[in-house]
Amino acid sequence: MARAPGLIHFPAEPALVRAALDWRAWLGHERRYSAHTLAAYGRDLAAFFAFLAEHLGYPPGIAELESLKQADFRAFLAGRVRRGQARASTARTMSSVRGFFRFLDKRGTAKNAALGAVGSPRVPKSVPRALGEAEAMEAMTAVRDLGSEPWRAARDVALLMLLYGCGLRIGEALALERADVPQGDALVVTGKGRKQRLVPVLPAVKRALADYLALCPYKGRGSARAAPRALNIVRPSQGDDPLFVGARGGRLNAGVAQRQVRRLRAALDLPETATPHAFRHSFATHLLAGGGDLRTIQELLGHASLSTTQRYTDVDAAGLEAVYRRSHPRARAPR
Repeated sequence: MARAPGLIHFPAEPALVRAALDWRAWLGHERRYSAHTLAAYGRDLAAFFAFLAEHLGYPPGIAELESLKQADFRAFLAGRVRRGQARASTARTMSSVRGFFRFLDKRGTAKNAALGAVGSPRVPKSVPRALGEAEAMEAMTAVRDLGSEPWRAARDVALLMLLYGCGLRIGEALALERADVPQGDALVVTGKGRKQRLVPVLPAVKRALADYLALCPYKGRGSARAAPRALNIVRPSQGDDPLFVGARGGRLNAGVAQRQVRRLRAALDLPETATPHAFRHSFATHLLAGGGDLRTIQELLGHASLSTTQRYTDVDAAGLEAVYRRSHPRARAPR
């Protein structure tokens, strides 16, 4: 039995715990996974070890992993179904388990062919719903009225402007430092896997950021006019000079931002799907509707795969028909 960094408890023999820690370290250094992702993968693996400890009657070791049969893996899946675990959660857990077994196999630590014959639950692809253009613009204005203080209201406006005007993820926006505030027309964003991308910044977004910084009572250690970072330099996340701060001057918590969006949703009678991520999705959908191409939108969103961009930028049937009639040679009226 041992406890891993991040207070994740692995109910397993010491050799297997060390292998789990080595795997997490490898994911962090070689695959450059974020701390959040590493914690999620660690919890997934701990859940699998906990099942094995109960299933076998004792903490598992390397030898037990090698001797597992298809029926053992299926028993793990069946147990999650009985407990009402969501398919998406189980699918991710199985992905974590498979990744760990691949890690062990590549290092010659353990090998198990039975896992390859066990399928994961299929997760239906969900397409987030974009806000209408009028809804998005109204939200930018209305969020100002929800702030308890002028500087907090300006902060919330600037945050939503980054999500909708630049297509940032909520985590990307909250990880920004004051030195990241652009003095030109582009912002360097560090996304998933610590990959950086350059995102154009609209004048309206720059004004919102400037208004917020002028009103914010916490001026930070750095200056909003610090020289912008080079694109090929990755700074450590969660520094000590955050751009978006909470009531006490610390980095703004995602839960606070999500709560403000919930309040905004109630004030404007927006659907339940109007979340912070919906503003990012609206950015992509409105760009596509305005004539933007998928490859460009893929770069702006920081997607590794074009298929992910296609899922986020679904076009309604009327829009597809309009493009078809305008573009396809056989759709044009004969002269």
